[in-house]
Amino acid sequence: MAKKLYLTTAIDYVNGAPHMGHAFEKIYADAIARGHRLLGYEVRFQTGTDEHGTKIYQSAKENQMDTQAYVDMNAQKFQNLKTQLNLTFDNFVRTSDRVKHWPSVQSLWNKLMDAGVLEKRKYSGLYCAGCEAFVLEKDLVDGKCPTHEKAPEKITEENYFFKLSEFQKEVTKWIKDGAIEPNFRAKEILNMIEEGLRDVSFSRPRTSLPWGIDVPNDLEQVMYVWCDALSNYISALGYGTPDETLLEKWWNDATVVHVIGKDILRFHAAIWPGMLTAVGLKKPDKILVHGFITSNGKKMSKSLGNVVDPITFLENNSIDTLRWYLLSEVPMGQDGDFSETRFAEKYSGELANTLGNLCSRVGMLCEKNQAGKLNGKINVLIQKLGEELFAQTKLIESFEIHKYAEVIRAHFAELNAETERLAPWTLAKNNETEKLNDALTSLAQGVYWGAVALAPLMPETAEKILAQFDEKLPKTFAEAYEHKIKFMRKGEILFPRLEK
Repeated sequence: MAKKLYLTTAIDYVNGAPHMGHAFEKIYADAIARGHRLLGYEVRFQTGTDEHGTKIYQSAKENQMDTQAYVDMNAQKFQNLKTQLNLTFDNFVRTSDRVKHWPSVQSLWNKLMDAGVLEKRKYSGLYCAGCEAFVLEKDLVDGKCPTHEKAPEKITEENYFFKLSEFQKEVTKWIKDGAIEPNFRAKEILNMIEEGLRDVSFSRPRTSLPWGIDVPNDLEQVMYVWCDALSNYISALGYGTPDETLLEKWWNDATVVHVIGKDILRFHAAIWPGMLTAVGLKKPDKILVHGFITSNGKKMSKSLGNVVDPITFLENNSIDTLRWYLLSEVPMGQDGDFSETRFAEKYSGELANTLGNLCSRVGMLCEKNQAGKLNGKINVLIQKLGEELFAQTKLIESFEIHKYAEVIRAHFAELNAETERLAPWTLAKNNETEKLNDALTSLAQGVYWGAVALAPLMPETAEKILAQFDEKLPKTFAEAYEHKIKFMRKGEILFPRLEK
């Protein structure tokens, strides 16, 4: 039976268009999903949109739109990423979906009530409208929210609270057992919760939060973001509905992995596991935490005019070149910088000169000297390169896509060096037919293996290279390693001269 991976991204807030940070998270998760399929896993890959809250309601009013029509419009921009970024997600969740999402969330609410972990109480606190969250005074900088640089408003109201404080022990153990990666993010959250987990507001009065899911049996209250948004991971699997077969397959019997940004770690690493523990569900196996994408070393900001729109960028560049840049340039868990200068350097050096030139050169030599036909022996060095390449696909299982990209870059660099060493053009000139056949068969086999390994990161480019062999992408890496190619022709130019 195939191993199963349930992979999710965060659901995106539909108060604007997708930016480069959204693109990175989706592309990173897509590479993990594609790679695991080639490793023989059965994969369910899911993303979606977070569509409730005061900011959404107010933005719709400012745009003189019906709220549902407003979220429909913006949710479509995120759904379009599937085509624009060449993503392979299987399911797209929308929290305004009253058929699939709402019943599941309300069922979860009722189970939390039955477990005695929801309690209605009066509360006075500091509320940041930008965060749509209550904040602690100790977390303010000069009395202002550090993220939005505005003073929060003091609010007194009656809400339902989730007794998160009761789950300190279970949450701490789960994190210490290795649930959060990279490890330095786990240490950050452990330091935070050492002070003690606090109970969390799970609802707001309808007068304050008019756009959201109704609290069961209390129509004066609307569910706050935590129970609504975090539960998308299980609502999409039919949790709390008559048919929970997807929940059994993809939550109980699969490896569950959430890919999120560092700004929402505390919600996923404290509130979410607390909720799951309260209703008797298993906690996620892994939470992968990525950093932010900066622009030329500075945080992207509309006021600075340095926001990079991925869709605009793709008007003049291929999606695969953007995927390669983000996946090879940004280390796991760290912030990464987007610079057009650096993009041009990587395009010319790693893609055009190393990968593109190799595929063109080897294909042309095979077509010119062998009419594309290859039946020679694969030399020891190429065989070893192949073994090492496919051995490093384990980096996909440890989610180290940045390191995996470096393995692929090194593989193609080695093939370029081996091309120079074998010098098939000299063998052709000297009419050394057998040696030429062996050399071209070896080099072509190395290119084929590299193309398959590249597929999770640059799927369209891999497809173009494989077309030079008259081959399609195999089902697994193991199948690719065993497959001996018999033909290679000249292909199209993979990376044309980069225009400004």
